[in-house]
Amino acid sequence: MNDEDMEFDEYEDFDVGEEYPTLVSVARFAELIRTTNWFHHIGEPMSNDTICHARDYLDSLGFPESFPAEVTDWEDAVSCLETNDLNSPAWEAEEQLAASLITDALEFIEEDILEVALTNITSKASDHINDAVENASMKWGIDDEEILRAAIGQAVQSCYQAALVIAAGEEETHPFALKFRLYESGHWPLGIAGTTLNIF
Repeated sequence: MNDEDMEFDEYEDFDVGEEYPTLVSVARFAELIRTTNWFHHIGEPMSNDTICHARDYLDSLGFPESFPAEVTDWEDAVSCLETNDLNSPAWEAEEQLAASLITDALEFIEEDILEVALTNITSKASDHINDAVENASMKWGIDDEEILRAAIGQAVQSCYQAALVIAAGEEETHPFALKFRLYESGHWPLGIAGTTLNIF
C-alpha cells in the first residue's frame, strides 16, 4: 500500500483528530463532494444566490470591477476556455493564494500527512466528477474529449483548493470556498477573461 491509498483511520501512531483537527474537517468535506450535483445546471440561468457567490468570489479574489456572465451553450463554453490565459492576473492570484494556504497549513500539519489528505480528496473528487461529466455529456450529446477533460480538471482543482482552505483553518469567505459554492450550485465557472467571470 502506498501513501496515496492511505485513509486517515489507517494511522496508528496518533489520533488524527487530536493531532490535526482540521484534517477531520477535510475528511468530512469528501462527503460534500460526493453529494454535490456537479454540472447539474450548466446552460441554465443563474440564481440570485449564484450571482451573489460569484460577485463575492470576484471581490475576495481582488477583482471588484469584474462581473459574472452567463454562458448558455457548449459552443460558447469552448470559446471561453480558449480565451483563458494561464498567466492572467486571476490565475496568478489563485496560485499565490494556494501557495499561502499550503504555507499556513504546514505550520501545524506535517507535509506528508497534508499530502495524503489532499491526495485522498482529489482521488475521491475525480471519481464523482468523472461520473457527473459523463452524465452531462450524454444529456447534451457532447463527445469533445478536450472540453470534458477541462470540466473534470477544473472541478477537481476547485475541490483541492477548497480542501486547502479547510486544512489551513481559513474562513468560508475565502475565495476558494466561494468558488466551490459556484460548483455546488450546479454551474461551471469557466474562468475570468478580462473583466468577466464566465459561468456555464
